[in-house]
This record gives sequence, C-alpha cells and structure tokens, in this order.
Amino acid sequence: MSKTTWILVANSSHARILCNVGPKKGLKLVKELEHPESREKRLDLVSDRPGQNSGGAGNGRGAFISQTDPSKHEAENFAAEVAKELEHGRVTQGYARLILVASNPFIGVLNNRLGGHVKAMVSDTIEKDYTRASDKDLSRHLEHCIYL
Repeated sequence: MSKTTWILVANSSHARILCNVGPKKGLKLVKELEHPESREKRLDLVSDRPGQNSGGAGNGRGAFISQTDPSKHEAENFAAEVAKELEHGRVTQGYARLILVASNPFIGVLNNRLGGHVKAMVSDTIEKDYTRASDKDLSRHLEHCIYL
C-alpha cells in the first residue's frame, strides 16, 4: 500500500480531496466535488405547497409536512457521495492515511456515512471549514498532523 495521505476538506456543498506523498512534497488535488443543491435556499428545495391529504381521521383534510429539513437531506446526499469517493480510494489503495477537515455539523453527517474500513484509516479530524483556504494556508493549518 502507498504511503499517500489523503486530506478531505469539505462542507455541505463543496469538497476537495488532496494528497500528500511525503515530507516536502506539498499537496496535490485528487478530486473536487460540488453539491450546489446544498447552497439552495430552503424554500427553493421544496415544492410551493404541501401535498393534500383527504383521508384519515378528523375533518378529512390536512397537509403533508416534510419530516426532514431539505437542507439537511441535501447535506446527507452529499456526505454519501463523498463517502463513496473515500471508499473507492481505499479499495483502490489510493491512500494509507486519511485526514478529515470538515465544517460543523457536516463532519457529523459525514462520519455517519463513512464505512468502518475508511474510519479506521482516519488519523486526524479537524472540525473547521477550510474549503476556501489556499493550499498555503491549508498547509499551515495541517502542520501539526502532516509534514508538508
């Protein structure tokens, strides 16, 4: 297996997977993922009106109310997509170590989607949104857990 470290930098709408192959080698982009639906306003994610319910007990009329927050649902969809990429990297032996850098609460949503084998490869977790950080700034934030 390679000595490559993957670094996932993510929030609920954008993710970058970067790699480092050793000291003084810097960061290289492996893949970038976008999920624009997570940036949509809540009202744009649901239909104009709730569905109608004409059956059941009571006065016979009512409306279906969404059980799940649409933005949370989109974050879960994106977390599943990111987890799939990380699993694919693990299976193809693309990395030996994984560092997760993700915003709160997306880090929790992502952790719920990661399989046990991927979780076992996580060496560090940083609960920050560095998706807009330059590679130089990101390197500075990661210097405590990786030699860049």
